[in-house]
Amino acid sequence: MSAAKLQDKDAATNPRGIPYAPFVDKVEDYVSSRAEVDGTMKSFQEMISKYQFMEVNTQRRAAGLKEKVPDIKKTLDMVQFLSSRKPGSDPIETTFELNDTLYAKAAIPPTDEVYLWLGANVMLSYPIVEAETLLESKLSAAQKSLENCEEDLDFLREQITTLEVATARLYNWEVTMKRKENAENGKEDAPGDQKRRLPNG
Repeated sequence: MSAAKLQDKDAATNPRGIPYAPFVDKVEDYVSSRAEVDGTMKSFQEMISKYQFMEVNTQRRAAGLKEKVPDIKKTLDMVQFLSSRKPGSDPIETTFELNDTLYAKAAIPPTDEVYLWLGANVMLSYPIVEAETLLESKLSAAQKSLENCEEDLDFLREQITTLEVATARLYNWEVTMKRKENAENGKEDAPGDQKRRLPNG
């Protein structure tokens, strides 16, 4: 079977559109002769590389989300605390960070407005109710994205393992066919045949 047909064999994908790797139960379903082994082996290696590339990118995205989620939670907790304060309550004395090593004292009276950083050096004011709704939405989206990343990482590892097993089966099939052909021709395995290794070996 050609590399193109091999890649088209399993069109199914996971919910994020990552395709399933072909599961090789019978090598004969993918190659009909030893002449097709090298091309199929190369196709397997290309797919493994693509899955590994996606795995690295997904790991980076998950790492960013793992830092982002606690920050959103902390901001949401503070907004909810400010929202719970009654008008006329005494100001709260606190400190706030000016930079990594410098803090300043502040007195925070009851308020119905907060300022949120949106990124790219942009800060906007929101009524507390709107700020709480916005942060809850952002937190939910970030948690869902992190969950999807973790599912994708498990999926990608499974596909890489599937292709590594397929590569091993293809290699073993070729060795068996080569020995069979040599036996039929009355030849012994050539010295170089014993030295051949799997692409990842």
